[in-house]
Amino acid sequence: MIRRKLIRAGIFLAGFGFIAGSTLFAFAWFTVSIPDPNAYVNSQSTIIQYSNGQEIGRIGSQNRQILPLAKIPMNLRNAVLAAEDRNFYSNKAFSVTGIARALLNNLKSGSLNGEGGSTITQQYAKTAFLSPSRTIQRKIKELVISLKLENSLSKDQIFENYLNTIYFGRGSYGVQTASQQYFNRNANQLTLSQAAVIASILRSPGYYDPALSKDNAERLANRFQYVINGMLDRKWISPEDAAKAKLPIVIPRTKTGQLSGPKGHIVAAVQKEMGKLGFSEDQLLVGGLVIKTTIDQRAQQAAVDAVTKLYPKKAPENLRIGLAAIRPGTGEIIAMYGGKDYLARQLNDATQSIALAGSTFKPFALIAALEAGIPLTSMWNGDSPQTFDDLGKPYEVSNYGDEGWGQIDLLEATKHSVNTIFVPLGQKAGLDKVVDAARRAGIPESVAMVPAPSVSLGVASPHVIDVANSYATFAAQGIYSKPYLIASVTGPNKGVLYEGIAQTQEVFSKDVMADLTYALKGVVNGGTGSAALGLGRPAAGKTGTSQSNASAWFSAYTPQLAASVALFRDSASESLNGIGGLTSVTGGTFPARIWTAFMKGALKGEPVMSFPAPANIGGLDPVVMTSGGTQTMKGK
Repeated sequence: MIRRKLIRAGIFLAGFGFIAGSTLFAFAWFTVSIPDPNAYVNSQSTIIQYSNGQEIGRIGSQNRQILPLAKIPMNLRNAVLAAEDRNFYSNKAFSVTGIARALLNNLKSGSLNGEGGSTITQQYAKTAFLSPSRTIQRKIKELVISLKLENSLSKDQIFENYLNTIYFGRGSYGVQTASQQYFNRNANQLTLSQAAVIASILRSPGYYDPALSKDNAERLANRFQYVINGMLDRKWISPEDAAKAKLPIVIPRTKTGQLSGPKGHIVAAVQKEMGKLGFSEDQLLVGGLVIKTTIDQRAQQAAVDAVTKLYPKKAPENLRIGLAAIRPGTGEIIAMYGGKDYLARQLNDATQSIALAGSTFKPFALIAALEAGIPLTSMWNGDSPQTFDDLGKPYEVSNYGDEGWGQIDLLEATKHSVNTIFVPLGQKAGLDKVVDAARRAGIPESVAMVPAPSVSLGVASPHVIDVANSYATFAAQGIYSKPYLIASVTGPNKGVLYEGIAQTQEVFSKDVMADLTYALKGVVNGGTGSAALGLGRPAAGKTGTSQSNASAWFSAYTPQLAASVALFRDSASESLNGIGGLTSVTGGTFPARIWTAFMKGALKGEPVMSFPAPANIGGLDPVVMTSGGTQTMKGK
């Protein structure tokens, strides 16, 4: 009697469970919809490239590059089938026996976190459309979506989507990026053995990636053989191929991310500029864009090498070095060094940090003077110190080392960066004209400048890229170009979405630029920037050292390239003196050396070009000018 009641209760419960399960499944069928497969599958990382098409890095929440099924080699396809679902092309959306086996094993373990028992269709549904949780609700949704996928897509379509979405570890999704991560080659270049490794690892990258632990290597070897045997069993490979298949060497796991090192600053700068161009964050993260930058790979490597090699020994932690290089006449940023490691410090020392400009601003006073007809041959009083009038207040000016130069012309004053001459020079030409020259050259309005006597001495605090672009204007014989980083943007369908163009404007006459360049050549040829003579080709530039040696600059150019290098500390009040064993760190020391080393690498193989001859504005005869200052008695 009791047995009969138990049987009836069992039947009732089974029937109730069946009805309840069927109702739940039916409800899910009508309420769970398939998200647009293309919305996920076609989402892929944005690739950032050098100007030559080589990859710099990627932007995106997932590292993915989509391949059509036809471009995925058969060995790789078959290896994945052998590893994950050998009956994929003949089975249904889900495997009843697989689910039953997985359920039994999970019940034995007392957990839902064990075996999956999923077909490739189920795995794709889970990867693309669902969370990785193992709840009953999620599993029902997975089954519903799997069935609907099989009704709406062909097996080839599902398989292609799966191969482009499944996670392989090392931050890579899909077979293409996995091939690059584990073997540093494209998917179509994989050997049979390499394809088998890729297929083996996808089951559980943390369990099989040999770079993670010694135990993983043994597990991978066993899994690898399982895949090879499966391919042989299905006659996808010959016995000879199976016998030859040996576990290949997997490249070490990189310990750095896409934004690590100096290149991280480039990637971040690209993101910022893309935003200014109107591209949304979604487009960057999942749009599959290809962004070709203006960054020259050889020049960029030269920048990194120059800073790394010549970085001061035993430097304080807060020492910063920024470098920017711009192609004259176009505005193309061809190299940018914003810091050692973006992940450690997100502030770009080439484009975001500021530092007192020092004497790198003296060329603007020289331009204003030349435009006013004051010749390079004009004679000035270079004694030190001197006191000048600043709106009725005394303004005392000293030369570097308090050196007095007596009566010298502007050429010598520029060569030796004589402060007591450039202050009255700016006053004579017009302080507002000095500011205007700086603006026209490329110093943006965001950099505060006041038409005071000190403006000629560089009391403003620009970004390194601002000064580099100003000197690019000099190199281009007075043609200002708006600096830009992005050369082109193409979509996943290869269509061009954006193309960068030079935005130029003539801001100075060629004659003024010819005389300016002639004066700045003297800085290199025997002046404060003589370290740049090591370049071995014509160069013109200016050193810059701020008050108390809180910053040191060297900004210079050849006809083909302009670059600026600055050293400074986080605090504008901290001196650089003592760094690298130097009593006094000036623009002619580390900055000029780094600039020279960089330019050597960046211009390697480029023809040697000469500057235009000077125009000799105002004539060649010496003209004695009144400084407007008064000699300050030393010791008082």
